[in-house]
Amino acid sequence: MDNIVNAKDRMNRLGTEKTPFLFIIDFLQQKPVVIPLREVNSQHILFQTCIAKNTSGFLPNSGTQLNHSLEIIPQPFEDYQDQFDTVVAEIKKGNSFVVNLTAQTPIRLETNLQTIFHQAKAKYKLWYNDEFVCFSPETFVTIEEAKVYAYPMKGTINASIPNAKQLLMNSLKEKAEHNTIVDLLRNDLSMVADDVRVTKLRYVEEIETHKGRLLQVSSEIEGRLASNYFSHLGDILFTMLPAGSVTGAPKKKTVDIIVETETYQRGYYTGVFGVFDGQRLDSAVMIRFIEKTSNGYVYKSGGGITSRSDPHDEYQELIEKIYVPIY
Repeated sequence: MDNIVNAKDRMNRLGTEKTPFLFIIDFLQQKPVVIPLREVNSQHILFQTCIAKNTSGFLPNSGTQLNHSLEIIPQPFEDYQDQFDTVVAEIKKGNSFVVNLTAQTPIRLETNLQTIFHQAKAKYKLWYNDEFVCFSPETFVTIEEAKVYAYPMKGTINASIPNAKQLLMNSLKEKAEHNTIVDLLRNDLSMVADDVRVTKLRYVEEIETHKGRLLQVSSEIEGRLASNYFSHLGDILFTMLPAGSVTGAPKKKTVDIIVETETYQRGYYTGVFGVFDGQRLDSAVMIRFIEKTSNGYVYKSGGGITSRSDPHDEYQELIEKIYVPIY
């Protein structure tokens, strides 16, 4: 476990050497981990990205037994509304346009975190020292052949709702929230790349969960890196952190609002993890997150709040995102 300076320098050095490595960076960047892939111990860390994993040869068991074993114990709506009201007041003061408000919800499991890692179906997965498991659908950034791509994800709806896709795409609140985060990520990319542009705006993806299907909205932004980008992988990543889709805009002031308002520590939740394979880099935002605490398991989830937000809708979205992609 490093501090920011050491982690950034290690990523720059390993990138210069073209040495493959894994990185795991918490939300506030206080406990970053950077490990050459050859040193990753599968007894402590299991990972899967689109370009590398350390789980070859494992045959998962059927996940059907989990369908009825994830019991959610949500916080009272009144407690959530207190935090929601605080955030909306900050927005009305002009201190933020979008605030990603999250909470930790106690859950009961009849299985363990490592089993969930192996059985979950997700683009990105991470099991860390039996402290937490993450099964994320959201790419943070990818880098290949001097091009960097970001994929902000903002907007979720239960697919079983009649006309769900139309409702999601036509919602003024969802559209404003998504466009704000796209602008934020475009600005973040502009700090590390040239010729930044949005190549896909607001496309819908479907995600299967143990409770049914969700629809989520993403965009694609790309930029061109300098020819010596291998030697600056750490600089590139840390310049863009924390991820805009799980903070808000403007980022610095919004992070202050989040830290002051949320009643728990995010830790690695909403941080990022990823792999550099010697040529390419692939990374995820650590959402869809179960953590083991001294008081049992908690599921961390949330959503973006704007001036158009309804507290009951946002509370329901927070609960909708408590799922495992086992089906």
